[in-house]
Amino acid sequence: MRNMINFEGYTKEELLKILDMAKTIKADQKKYSKLLEGKKLYLLFEKTSTRTYLSFATGITELGGTYYYQLYKDSNFVLGDTTSELQYVGRNVDIIMGRLIDNEMVKLFDKKTTVPFINGCDSTYHPCQILADALTIMEHFGSLDVKFLYIGAKNNVFNSLVEFFTKMQIGKLYGFTPLDNNTNVPADFYENAKKTGYYVELDTSMSKEELNKYVRDMDILYTDTWVDMEFFNNPAYAKKKEETVGKMLPYQINDELMEGSKAKVMHDMPMHIGYEISQSVVDKNMEFILDEAENRRHAEKAVMAFLLGAEV
Repeated sequence: MRNMINFEGYTKEELLKILDMAKTIKADQKKYSKLLEGKKLYLLFEKTSTRTYLSFATGITELGGTYYYQLYKDSNFVLGDTTSELQYVGRNVDIIMGRLIDNEMVKLFDKKTTVPFINGCDSTYHPCQILADALTIMEHFGSLDVKFLYIGAKNNVFNSLVEFFTKMQIGKLYGFTPLDNNTNVPADFYENAKKTGYYVELDTSMSKEELNKYVRDMDILYTDTWVDMEFFNNPAYAKKKEETVGKMLPYQINDELMEGSKAKVMHDMPMHIGYEISQSVVDKNMEFILDEAENRRHAEKAVMAFLLGAEV
């Protein structure tokens, strides 16, 4: 039995197989409409969501399966023993997707689940988002051999990008990350990634003019929210949010930063327009961003099919 909590336990060939499955299923959705017929998916949400819920719910349905949705706060995972609760869930469904806050809880699910478990996003990793991003890159650029610059906070999305590029050893990821959201990766995570040659950490003391030189050489720019979704509208976090925005606003992806660049812009959404990205940049790249968001569904179909041993 396999789970997907990050990319650590996967080979390059396996990730390419999942992406190929996603392309194949997306190209002929009617043909695969019964691929997971009779399979049941349990969706457990501790974190807020739009894309994760819709993509998994529509994804399993389009493959002929059924889903069951529950908020973590309404479940007995908040009260009971996690292991026995997971064992019970596994008696009822074929696969579980958990969108949980704490990576330590995801690790526990990974260890104790009796059916395949998918990490739908936690504080440390967001693997399904990056598979959707990779599928989008392949569709628009023909391969993964791109120059890719992430501008923003070191967070779960960024960590999975680092994992992906260093695992695939195709293209190159540049990271400009003045903010570290304390995502609890191993102490040598970024240093080991840099040693592969497929991840370059840019000096965050460089000027905006120097950063623009990198921007002009990129195929793709990527950004994400600077403030975790759970805290963005939380009054108790208002001071910290103000400090974070003040620190990061000079690095907003806007027309000034992108001057002279032909790069496409990705954002995993939800977007906080006027913070990490300007309205004008969103307007110019909205179709690409929506392609990226839609591909969550297709990538996740492939992940579920792969973990359940379905042939495509």
